[in-house]
Amino acid sequence: MKFFLIKSWSITRQITFSFALVILIGSVLLSLPISQYQNNYHTTYLDNLFNVISMVCVTGLSIAPISEIYNGIGQTISIILMQIGGLGLITLIAFGVFALQKKMNFAGHTLLQSALNRKDSKNLKEYLFFAYKTTIIIESLFGIIIMTDFIPRFGIKHGIFNSIFLTVSAFCNAGFDNFGSSSLNAFVLNPTINFSVSALIIFGGIGFAVWDDVIANLKRLFFSKPVGHGVFYKKLSNQTRLILQTTVIILFLGTLLTWYLEKDNPKTISNYTFPQQIMVSFFQTVTMRTAGFSTISFKDTFAPTNFIYMFQMIIGGGPGGTAGGIKVTTFAIAFLLIKSELVGQSLVTFSHRVIASKTVKQTISVLLFSFTILVIGYTLLLSFEPNLDSFSLLFETISAMNTVGVTMDLTSKLSTQGRIIIMLLMFIGRVGPITFLFSLIQKKEKNINYAETDILVG
Repeated sequence: MKFFLIKSWSITRQITFSFALVILIGSVLLSLPISQYQNNYHTTYLDNLFNVISMVCVTGLSIAPISEIYNGIGQTISIILMQIGGLGLITLIAFGVFALQKKMNFAGHTLLQSALNRKDSKNLKEYLFFAYKTTIIIESLFGIIIMTDFIPRFGIKHGIFNSIFLTVSAFCNAGFDNFGSSSLNAFVLNPTINFSVSALIIFGGIGFAVWDDVIANLKRLFFSKPVGHGVFYKKLSNQTRLILQTTVIILFLGTLLTWYLEKDNPKTISNYTFPQQIMVSFFQTVTMRTAGFSTISFKDTFAPTNFIYMFQMIIGGGPGGTAGGIKVTTFAIAFLLIKSELVGQSLVTFSHRVIASKTVKQTISVLLFSFTILVIGYTLLLSFEPNLDSFSLLFETISAMNTVGVTMDLTSKLSTQGRIIIMLLMFIGRVGPITFLFSLIQKKEKNINYAETDILVG
């Protein structure tokens, strides 16, 4: 069975087009009267397009609370759009192809491999089914946990629906909720919602490759001859260990810094007990992995705290997952590159292994191109929004570019030009800066053999 959108297009262009296609269809569906409340918040097509781009790009920014715009049908469509945005249209089509036991040609396998961010096409079908099975299990498990709080609170019908909405949104790192303009502020001290949503964000954003590696090694741990936990960890791939180590460090430092900077702020956490302060600080740190939820207002947090959050937003989650950002592996390799220079190493290493020069070059390319897009977007916003606070605009720009979705209550104040810029940033951030660039100017790789030259830097 043929599996490509337009045969003459490059893989990166097809992936980019698949997201654009879902956005176009979704914007039309949510613009229909059947999807919206009557005599409520009046939306233009641009408003709906903004919201749909934010859903498909799993960002979380919106012109107005979607609970005030879309009815049950519209919110159901929103759930589907977030799920497709998190997993990708191409993987969804491929899943249908495999489920119907149809054969996929070479072009389809190559496209799916790229969409899943896999190095090769080995066991591609099994990996795809694993990703979907993992998604269903995790969303079902935490959906039930959240229902234990929501059903008594909202009743059976709305409790189940709200649980499904929040679960899908959290696992896909989308950041949308259907509770109003204050995100999850009403649940700031609710451990069930705080830790369930945090777990969903981490599990979805860490990447399916990590889950595949961890579960495969857990099976060996329990069903093979007994081995120690240290051996189990060493059996994990270097990529998995790099992602897990970096994630733990970021979450720990982020929680510690949030608590330290905000512990005396009466508008955020100073009035809570120490365990509550840690829980609130942890939740904000987790949501900065590109989830977009919040239990406090970022207008009330101190500037240094928001500045730290900007760095966390840029880092994002793991590759091959539902999170955005430059990815924790990119950040980790950049850190290891700096470390290697400081200690006088000629090569970049991790866990007694040399990181390929091609990977290091890709890391630098991602950093430079992401930074370039960020600077261009921020400069344009400063030009079109001279009356808005520049720091808040930077926060919004970084949030959009890295598909986070947190805001200092600025989104609804943007002009039409400002909203278009944010939409473009969300789209580029979800597709991936390098993928987006290659979709515009796809060229074949060239091998160049020139004599070396030395150039002083720094």
